[in-house]
Amino acid sequence: MAIGYLMIQARTAHDALPLSGMQIRVLDDEQNRIYELTTDESGETKRVSLETVDKSYSQNENFEGTPYVTYNVLAQAQGFNTLYVSDIPIFDGELAVLPLSLIPMQENQRSAEQTEIVVGAPAVTMTGQRNQDGIEGDMGSPFVLRQVVIPNPITVHMGTPDAAASNIQVSFPDYVKNVASSEIYPTWPEAALRANIYAIITFALNRVYTEWYRSKGYSFDITNSTAYDQYFVYGRPIYESISRIVDQIFNEYVRSQGQNAPYFTSFCNGTTANCAGLSQWGTVTLANQGYTPIRILRYYYPDDIEIAETNAISNVVTSYPGTPLRVGSTGLDVQTIQTYLNRIRRNYPAIPAITDETGVFGDSTRAAVTKFQSIFNLTTDGIVGKATWYKISNLYTAVTRLAELNSEGSTLGIGTVPPSSVLRQGSSGQDVITLQYLLDVISEYYAGIPSPGQDGVFGSKTKEAVIAFQRQMGLAADGVVGPATWNSLYKTYQGIGQNVPPSNPSPNPTPNPGNVIVYTVRSGDTLWQLARRYGTTVDAIKQENGLTSDNLSIGQVLRIPVSQSAGYFLYTVRPGDTLWLLANRFGTTVSAIQNLNGLTSDALRVGQVLRIPE
Repeated sequence: MAIGYLMIQARTAHDALPLSGMQIRVLDDEQNRIYELTTDESGETKRVSLETVDKSYSQNENFEGTPYVTYNVLAQAQGFNTLYVSDIPIFDGELAVLPLSLIPMQENQRSAEQTEIVVGAPAVTMTGQRNQDGIEGDMGSPFVLRQVVIPNPITVHMGTPDAAASNIQVSFPDYVKNVASSEIYPTWPEAALRANIYAIITFALNRVYTEWYRSKGYSFDITNSTAYDQYFVYGRPIYESISRIVDQIFNEYVRSQGQNAPYFTSFCNGTTANCAGLSQWGTVTLANQGYTPIRILRYYYPDDIEIAETNAISNVVTSYPGTPLRVGSTGLDVQTIQTYLNRIRRNYPAIPAITDETGVFGDSTRAAVTKFQSIFNLTTDGIVGKATWYKISNLYTAVTRLAELNSEGSTLGIGTVPPSSVLRQGSSGQDVITLQYLLDVISEYYAGIPSPGQDGVFGSKTKEAVIAFQRQMGLAADGVVGPATWNSLYKTYQGIGQNVPPSNPSPNPTPNPGNVIVYTVRSGDTLWQLARRYGTTVDAIKQENGLTSDNLSIGQVLRIPVSQSAGYFLYTVRPGDTLWLLANRFGTTVSAIQNLNGLTSDALRVGQVLRIPE
C-alpha cells in the first residue's frame, strides 16, 4: 500500500488562538481507532502516516475506482462542542492539513454537542452539468468595479443562490486552497495544478469585480454550488502541494490583453461534464505533454490572455513591500515584521523572541520567521516573501482585533443580565452598541455570523448579523432582537468567556516550587471557588498575592498556595471536561485520578469536585 499523511490544526478566532490539549482520534471507515493524538501549544498534532492507494490511479481519468482512501477525525476539547469530520481523502505522498474550528459551549450547557462535516469526493468526480454564467470582459455590465481587488475576506454562500443557507467568511488565499482541494486531485502534475488554480482564482475575482451576486441584491460574493460557481467545503483538509502554489500566486489572475477585468474562466471536468471552458482532466494530459500553465490556459481560452497581478488586498494593515526580507535586510519593513511577530508570539509561545536590533533582520528574526512558517505550513526558509508577509499581517490583525474586543467588553460593562429593550433596523443607542459588540465577539468563533461593527446604529449589516445568529441558534430569523435573542446572545457570549483560553495564554495551572501554582483568572472565577478548587483558603490566596479585596479581573495571574502534605489539589468539573483531558492538562494519568477519587468509571458531572494528583 502507498502512504499519505495527515496533520490536524486546532485554532479559533481566525487562527488568533491555538487550542492546545485537544483530544484527536483518527478513525478508519469502520470506526477503528488508528491514532490518538493531542494538539501542542500551537494547536497542532504531529504528522501521521495513513495507508492509501498508488497515486497513478488519481492521475488516470479512465480509472473507475476511488483513487484514495478516506478516514475520519473525532475532535474533543474542554469547553468546546465535539467535531466529527468524515470522508477525508488521503492521497499517496500528499500531506492533508485539517483545520479544526470548534464552537465554544454555551453558558450552563451541560454536555458537548457534536457537529459533523462531510468532506466527500472532489468535484472532478461529479456527474452534474455545470451551467456557469458570467461576464468575460470589461464591457457589458454597469456594475463592474474600477480596480481588481483581492477580497479579504470573501463571503461564500453555502448553497445555490436562492437557497436559505449560511454565508461563510474566509480569507481569500484560504478560500482558493479550499476550492482547489475540493475540485481536483493534489497528485496532478504541477503545471496542471497551477493552470486549475489560476482558473479558480480568476473565476472568483470575476464574481467580485463584476459584483455578479451583490448587484442582484445578494449579501455574498460567490456560492459553493458547482452548478453556478465552484466547490467549497467548509472545514475540509487542505493539501500541501496545492497550498504551496496558492501562497505563491493568490493575487495573480487571468485577463485579456488590454483589459483590466479578470477573464470569466469557466471550467468543468471534461469527462462526465463538458463545457466551453477549461477541462480539468484535459489539463493533466496537456501537462504530461510538456505544456506550461499559460499554454494550458491559452489552449482553452483566447490566445491573447495573460497573467496579471494585483497588489490591492482589502483589510491588510501594511502591503507587501515587493522585495523579500532576509538576513541582512534593514529598515521600516523589517521593524514592522518584528513588531507583528513579537505580538503574535503572545498567542503562539513556540515562536522565539526577537532580540535583534529594531529594524535589523538578524538570526533571531530569521528564527522567529522560520518557526512561524512551520506553524502555518509555509515554506520554512526564514525569508519573508509575499506569502509569509500576508500571513503574518493577517494573523497580527486577528490577534489585535481579539484583544481590542476583550478590552471593549470591559469598557462596556457587559453584565450577566440582558437588556430589556426590543431592537430592530432603525434602532440606535447604547443597547445597539452592546448588541453589536456581542455579535462582533461571537463572529470570531462562528464562521457563519458576520461582524457588524460598532457604530450604535442598527443598520442592514447589523440586521444581517442578527439573522445569521438567529439561524445558527435555531431562533425565528426575523432580524428583531427580543428576549429570546438577547438571552441566546448572552449565553453564547458567556460561554465563550468561560471556555475559550485567554489571548495571551499561560499554562493554567502550572506547578511551581514551594507548593504554589500559577493560575490565570477566567470568566466566572471567584476567590471562594479557587480556594475550594485547590484546597486552600481565600485569605491564603489574598496574602500570597497582596490582595486587599475579593475582586478579580479576567487574565489576572494569581499565585495559589496548596497544602504541602496533601499531594493533590481540588478541581471542580466544568462543562466539556473528561478524565483524559484533565490528565493531559495537569500532567497525570486517568488511572491516577480514578484511584485518588475512588472512581469506577470515566463519567463526570459538572460541579463535581475531584482530587488531582500534584
